[in-house]
Amino acid sequence: MTPRAGITAVLATCALFALASAGCARHAGRTTIRFWGMGREGEVVQELIPDFEREHPDIHVVVQQLPWTAAHEKLITAYVGKSTPDVSQLGNTWIPEFSALEAIEPLRPWLAKSAGLDSSGFFPGIWDTNVIDGEPYGVPWYVDTRVVFYRKDVLERAGYSTLPQSWEGWREAMRAVKRVVGKERYAIFLPTNEWNPPVIMGLQAGSPLLKEDGTRAAFRDSAFRRGFDFYMSLSREGLAPSVSGNEISNVYQEFARGYLNMWITGPWNIGEMRNRLPDSLQDAWATAPMPGPTGPASGLSLAGGSSLVVYRASAHKAQAWAFVQFLARPDVQLKFWRLTGDLPGRVEAWRDTALTADPNMRTFGEQLTRVVATPKVPEWEEIAIRVQEQVERVVRRASTPDSAMSVLSADVDRMLEKRRWLRDRSRATGGGGSR
Repeated sequence: MTPRAGITAVLATCALFALASAGCARHAGRTTIRFWGMGREGEVVQELIPDFEREHPDIHVVVQQLPWTAAHEKLITAYVGKSTPDVSQLGNTWIPEFSALEAIEPLRPWLAKSAGLDSSGFFPGIWDTNVIDGEPYGVPWYVDTRVVFYRKDVLERAGYSTLPQSWEGWREAMRAVKRVVGKERYAIFLPTNEWNPPVIMGLQAGSPLLKEDGTRAAFRDSAFRRGFDFYMSLSREGLAPSVSGNEISNVYQEFARGYLNMWITGPWNIGEMRNRLPDSLQDAWATAPMPGPTGPASGLSLAGGSSLVVYRASAHKAQAWAFVQFLARPDVQLKFWRLTGDLPGRVEAWRDTALTADPNMRTFGEQLTRVVATPKVPEWEEIAIRVQEQVERVVRRASTPDSAMSVLSADVDRMLEKRRWLRDRSRATGGGGSR
């Protein structure tokens, strides 16, 4: 190649990547890494880039924002096409799938040489969502879980100053609320198109949801049935309406008028309650940790949120890891929380008075100490949909609990058939378990 041809080739390359990297000349001598973020987080993270680049003048970060509805397909397509980014946000329930594909980097070696960045700095249940077969694949970025939002004023009229923290005490409180609000209103909203509440109650009752190394359903076992029966009792007694979220046109309006008086939901609704409820009700609602079968210690909830992962195909892993370390810092996570409302994953960040001064935020901080991961198998999200479908059938009296759990278990066992085959083959050849 002649010098002129070489220059022409470089200019052509710059032209191709101008939109992504803002021009080769501008970033000459700097390593460019690509970060993919989802939804609003993918938009807001760009406000953090200038601080990172000031601290790392040799690294330039290009952010691509993906809508959540298309993110999974886009990531899979990128993996198949060998065009994954260097680093990305990844919903923590997606970690098992992308680790099984060997798309993302095992992080143990990187964590070992990163002072102050290890499991001790994060909520244990949240950190665990990133660990597959003992190997960490992600670092928590922001977290969420579910607690009970409730009408404090209505609960007080029913004779309770705080929400009881055992199942039986909670159910009694709901019965008291029902007596206060009357026949046409309800103590709690349990949307039939949400799988989260019945799964939470199954986990609280001690169910693993899946058994035999994640290769078979555990929904017919006594532990899950105990949680499911408690969940169903709330509908059977008329404490919860048998409706989906789509059948409630405006849940905040119904919460305001006392048609619904409790709701198991996440931290995003703190801001929504403040924005959507009238001023007269701003002191009339509160949050409480999830009640459990025997009291607070058994009041588990889901470990949700998004993690930061580095891709195995990245040619710039060190630079990508530097960006992960930056986003995982307590001060940066606090700044991100102020920009988005997403809860920090670092325990140290929760010492900030902006979080500790707000009793509704403190509830989430307390609940995050009692969260557990859903089964860490790639099929989980599809399994969750099957749970929701069968639960709704029982709530709407289209099926019995026994029949629904049998159908659910049979469906899930079929979905996990390949996992069983891989496990059995691995054992026969002297290998480990299934992935």
